[in-house]
Amino acid sequence: MGDSKVTLATLAALKARGEKAVFITAYDYPTATFVDRAGVDMILVGDSAAMTMLGMPNTLGVGMDEMLVFVRAVCRGARRALVVGDLPFLSYQPSDETAVRSAGSFVAAGCDAVKCEGGRRIVSRVRAMTDAGIAVMGHLGLTPQSLAQLGGYRVQGKTLEAVQRIADDAAALEEAGAFAVLLEAMPAEAAALVAERVGILVYGIGAGPHVDGQLVISHDMLGTFVGDIRPRFVRRYAEIGRDIERAAREYAADVRAGRFPAEEHCYAIAPDCEAEIRAARRVTAGIESPYAQALP
Repeated sequence: MGDSKVTLATLAALKARGEKAVFITAYDYPTATFVDRAGVDMILVGDSAAMTMLGMPNTLGVGMDEMLVFVRAVCRGARRALVVGDLPFLSYQPSDETAVRSAGSFVAAGCDAVKCEGGRRIVSRVRAMTDAGIAVMGHLGLTPQSLAQLGGYRVQGKTLEAVQRIADDAAALEEAGAFAVLLEAMPAEAAALVAERVGILVYGIGAGPHVDGQLVISHDMLGTFVGDIRPRFVRRYAEIGRDIERAAREYAADVRAGRFPAEEHCYAIAPDCEAEIRAARRVTAGIESPYAQALP
């Protein structure tokens, strides 16, 4: 792991050496800074921000305006990692021109690439974006923007026929110029079959180990996601949400008990200046304050 900026060539070299790429979401400047310092290869500014950051029930409610705020914040913090912006619902589906304009906005905001959901039905969108010089990652398997069609959060590719359809979609994305595809919520063998059918990079989130790298949602990894969804593939590496709640409870107790702020949390001034201010307070308190008797 070096300090130079990660590029598509870097990712291809990782695959050639048999090394896994590390992929994680971030939606704000501090998180992007921390994971970048940790040496991750890619950061996804996911439309999952709708749920992780904005408290929405799914990803469909977040739009370009909100996503661009998250994208700009992350790009300020990511010095090494390749940043992928997640095109939100209806920011690319309506037309090729809409897709190019949306993707172009992400690139102008600092993204190195964009991601969009779907296979053969969005091939023209992917080709239009790549023809415009924009690096595109596809997303297959469980595609949250199509939850209604999928019938909810369900594992995909559980039969050979289903896997072959996904593999055909991946091949179509490759033909359209996508540099990679993300597979979500698929059995390990199914994801392996897809990865073997294409020449582009294949990453997974809940798709087993037989892919070129792994994506996790940072809030899942850190224990800060507020909600009921906890997929089987989630592994908690920390419980920061629990620590935040504990710290807030201790802070509230100290404030209510008068333990905070203590003397060490206050700014000191020269003794003579402090005496003058105390005297002025006594005058003010004697005239208009109900706290006059409490002053030293």
